[in-house]
Amino acid sequence: MNFQLTEEQQMIQKTVRDFAKQVVAPTAAERDHEERFDREIFEKMAELGLTGLPWSEKYGGADSGYVSYVLAIEELSRVCASTGVTLSAHLSLASWPIHHFGNEEQKQKYLKPLAEGKYLGAFALTEAGAGSDVASMKTTAKEDGDDYILNGSKIFITNGGEADVYIAFAKTASDENHKSISAFIVESGYEGFHAGKKEEKLGVRSSPTTEVMFENCRVPKENRLGNSGEGFKIAMKTLDGGRNGIAAQAVGIAQGALDAAVDYAKERKQFGKPIAHHQGISFKLADMAAKIEAARLLTYQAAWLEEHGEPYGHASALSKLYAGDAAMDVTTEAVQVFGGYGYTREYPVERYMRDAKITQIYEGTNEIQKIVISKGLLSGK
Repeated sequence: MNFQLTEEQQMIQKTVRDFAKQVVAPTAAERDHEERFDREIFEKMAELGLTGLPWSEKYGGADSGYVSYVLAIEELSRVCASTGVTLSAHLSLASWPIHHFGNEEQKQKYLKPLAEGKYLGAFALTEAGAGSDVASMKTTAKEDGDDYILNGSKIFITNGGEADVYIAFAKTASDENHKSISAFIVESGYEGFHAGKKEEKLGVRSSPTTEVMFENCRVPKENRLGNSGEGFKIAMKTLDGGRNGIAAQAVGIAQGALDAAVDYAKERKQFGKPIAHHQGISFKLADMAAKIEAARLLTYQAAWLEEHGEPYGHASALSKLYAGDAAMDVTTEAVQVFGGYGYTREYPVERYMRDAKITQIYEGTNEIQKIVISKGLLSGK
């Protein structure tokens, strides 16, 4: 085993860390308070090559692999979880399915500008009555000449209202099963496509989350992704890799909270000495560090498996489950280290705690991860 990052990975890690500190961090609290998405930050990430990090140069990418991808998400999330998930959804949910299931024409038309950051991507799967139960979706796609006509609505869409390209899922048959679902590449400018209500959220508040609606939205047949009826498979395979991005986000959130807690503990004095020297606080910091490192190793392992073409679905479920729980535990303890100050917006740990919660929910709840993990165990995989 070799736990050492390559020179390229170390360079990417440092580059993103510096970018996060210098460009993202200064406005993180303000953007959170105002619930404001900053497209300029995304454009600056594109200039660094982050918006196409795993993809080949042929498609406008940096050809740097999935370990570099999770390193980037972790470093961004260390200062701003909203920025981390903007990039994660763009890469793993919008670009990934085109990279793996798209034909050459689709890759040139959509993957390349996504990788170059000319387009921002999103993933439209969840519906009001179809969250974990994907087969219950009501959105339909009916053939009409050279097009499909989409009708329905989706909720909780990360990058919603700001994205230029959406990977949308709809039923192309009336059967109530997974084989009735197909995937489509939908441009935001298509007639009949609308971004709806923007959600007011507990955390990741500068990442826009909206409803999107299809009202007789005409989508060219050449924009169907994969074969008819392959939508469920495309969605599940996409989410396997997407979980790695959320695990990395959780690790970054937790690390940011620990960084803040350590700094505060060394400065804050009680009973005549810094609180870092009180066993009750120092032991908290040690427990926090152990959970973060375990989550980090699980996340890097799953990314390494994907990068090397090995099965990684089980590993990514493990990483997201553990990292999400670790982020919630660590950020809660960070607030405790700060005491009453931790409960105020004067310090960033309350934001980290609010941001951490969603990592236990989106891209498959913790309960869904346990189903994936237990199925793997019981099937002997």
